[in-house]
Amino acid sequence: MNVVEVLIEGGKASPGPPLGPALGPLGVNVKEVVDSVNELTKGYGGMEVPVKITVDAGKVDITVGVPSTAALIKKELGIEKAKTDSTTDYTGDISLEQIKEVAKKKKEEMLSSSLKNAIKEIIGTCVSMRLKVEGKDAKEIQKDIEEGKYDEVITENDGS
Repeated sequence: MNVVEVLIEGGKASPGPPLGPALGPLGVNVKEVVDSVNELTKGYGGMEVPVKITVDAGKVDITVGVPSTAALIKKELGIEKAKTDSTTDYTGDISLEQIKEVAKKKKEEMLSSSLKNAIKEIIGTCVSMRLKVEGKDAKEIQKDIEEGKYDEVITENDGS
């Protein structure tokens, strides 16, 4: 069994490096694998996506991971760069609903036991990215969440 792990821009894998040279010697149809990877990652356009390709006795298994938390946040906000050089300026403002969407995508990879904890973890990333949450400093929102002020927004029973 051979395993190839790469980071690929969503929907833009090609038979060139890094995939082609890694898959060629394994005797698989590189074009078919690349087409499959592109189909599986097209929803993550513009983001680096971790992809694991397992080749065992000619059988190919492709596993697509989830982009980094920062990449998902930047996509939600439609920004390319998140951090400013200033300790007083903010890069942008994100809503709790947007954070909730990121948390749902990342929850499987996180150690958080609940959606609420996953959201607090995502907000921690917002702190380092110099983002406001709901117009407030991200650390302030974390305290508010801890106190239960946003429990009606942060529910797991929303039909998903």
